[in-house]
Amino acid sequence: MFGCVACAAGQYLKVNCVVLGATGYLGSRLVPELLAAGHTVRAAARAPGKLADAPWRDDAELVTADVTEPSQVAAALAGQDVAYYLVHSLHRGDFVERDRAAAHTVAREARRAGVRRIIYLGGISPTGQRLSPHLASRAEVGSILLGSGVPTVVLRAAVVLGSGSASFEMLRYLTERLPAMVTPRWVGTRVQPIAVRDVLYYLTQAAERVPAAVSRGFDIGGPEVLTYRAMMRRYAAVAGLPRRAVIPVPLLTPWLSAQWVNLVTPVPRSIAVPLISSLVHEVVCHDHDIAAYIPDPPGGLTGFDEAVELARARTREPGASSPSSCAASGGRTQARARPPSDPLPTDPAWSGGTVYQDTRELATPADAARLWRAIEDAGTGSHDHRALPGRWSVDDVERPRRLRLRGPARRPGRIWLDLSATAAPGGSVYRQRAVFEPRGLFGQLLWTALTPVRRPALDRLAHGITRAAELPVSTGPPW
Repeated sequence: MFGCVACAAGQYLKVNCVVLGATGYLGSRLVPELLAAGHTVRAAARAPGKLADAPWRDDAELVTADVTEPSQVAAALAGQDVAYYLVHSLHRGDFVERDRAAAHTVAREARRAGVRRIIYLGGISPTGQRLSPHLASRAEVGSILLGSGVPTVVLRAAVVLGSGSASFEMLRYLTERLPAMVTPRWVGTRVQPIAVRDVLYYLTQAAERVPAAVSRGFDIGGPEVLTYRAMMRRYAAVAGLPRRAVIPVPLLTPWLSAQWVNLVTPVPRSIAVPLISSLVHEVVCHDHDIAAYIPDPPGGLTGFDEAVELARARTREPGASSPSSCAASGGRTQARARPPSDPLPTDPAWSGGTVYQDTRELATPADAARLWRAIEDAGTGSHDHRALPGRWSVDDVERPRRLRLRGPARRPGRIWLDLSATAAPGGSVYRQRAVFEPRGLFGQLLWTALTPVRRPALDRLAHGITRAAELPVSTGPPW
């Protein structure tokens, strides 16, 4: 069995893995999973500089590889056992031709380099139907790789549930922003979504458990088959939103629907159009043959509601963070400390949910220690003083540098305040950031409507804290 030959100690041998598309949605999440499994990883991307802030960057080899450049692909594949192909060009108008050419290049160079396994994630395709350009292209790429002469595993998935996934982001924004939706008939189409952590589980295990003689495609999906209408309503329930009214209109074409998605969500039209054109197809697993080689994840496949809850657990901004539920211990495996359902810096700017911010920065001649004391006085009520009205609670504290406060729990959304003190020549610098995660359309409108009140209030807080830091020690805060 390739990739999981047990040694005398009962441990799996390391596998040299190259991830083509390491800056993409799945690639950037797969690398730390492979590292945590003990494999060596080469992270290949057209612009690997985007990975400069990745916590695992020092544990993986970063290389430049544009999949349309044969010489770069050959260099990236050299000396590798397993090649993960996680590249697609959906945002380009010529994505069909570009992905076809790239797949041929990778297939040819993988064979020449002696790669022993190719692993690709494609899409589930219905049988006996004329496919949308998006699904047809994914199927074609899989066929090209299967015909490479290199044993290939093609994993086929429907909607991937996780922050940053384009399909999930469309579901998120439409449900959160629109209390009622007029949609085409595709809202009744059945789909078998799968949580991103389960996709990553299958991708990682495919390098270890699938025998070398096996070269074929496998459908992978979550435990539930739902319509898009049901997914929107289930999402709303998980998010604590009122039940969404979804009204199908037969005359509303997928193309017109894509324009509507582009109007009310930040998902680019270049991505929305091909994705929505695929929604007319039922994408349900035809079999569960993968279980013959890879058992279900420990604890079972992730249900829809749990996957949505995980995807919503963090917003793009750290002000709305929560402790990790799957931190790993020791050395390089710390790269897995954030769940794969979390947003990452490499995700598109339009993903991760709606988050509003208000930031302030003020220099003060007071030293950092006195500024920190003023921050604690303002935020925690020390010395019987408090600058913030209402029931604010300490969400996180890093003394003597940073204090994070969580605002009162109210229906329009959640709000946090980050207050920090940093030493600087001649004194210190106070930084203040308000982060608001709206709940539903009302929360988004409220943030804008309260601008005339919000900005002066936050300005008073910032100046009040810095003035307090500059007062003599015996004098109380000025609020």
